[in-house]
Amino acid sequence: MPDILHTHRLTYRKPDWMAGVWAGLIAGLAFLVLEMSLVPLLMDGSPWAPPRMIAAIAMGSEVLPPPATFDAGVVAAALAVHFVLAILFGLILAVIVALFNLDSSAGLIFVVGAVFGLIIYFVNFYGMTAFFPWFADARNWLSLTLHAVFGVVAAESYFGLEKRESVGA
Repeated sequence: MPDILHTHRLTYRKPDWMAGVWAGLIAGLAFLVLEMSLVPLLMDGSPWAPPRMIAAIAMGSEVLPPPATFDAGVVAAALAVHFVLAILFGLILAVIVALFNLDSSAGLIFVVGAVFGLIIYFVNFYGMTAFFPWFADARNWLSLTLHAVFGVVAAESYFGLEKRESVGA
């Protein structure tokens, strides 16, 4: 009888870094479009309020006070911060997928993405408020939902773009 423990070769999956970058960018764009569209429709707020909150990470809280109107410098800073973070989250997702050797079944992609997005929400809106207290003002069902959507879009994008490569260990 073969010794299964000694004949099984352990493998791990290498993260696809480029797929992670693109997954972050795609999910970041979806998040931004949805947030800027839905905040005025569902929360009766300005579409420019979320970009101001993001820009304040780099520019300081002085960009927060109303009126939450368009400002090219604020929007540029918000886009830079938002997409750097989105790419970082896409790369973190790539590592998680590789570490746990996750497959691309539809249900698993949805669950992994939604949980990933919810973890980001709780880190951002509860953990990071120690550094950026204005995030506490955006703790609501829409932010929670949009973070879950970000995670699902990132996971779907990553699995769709990933080139799988296993490495023996």
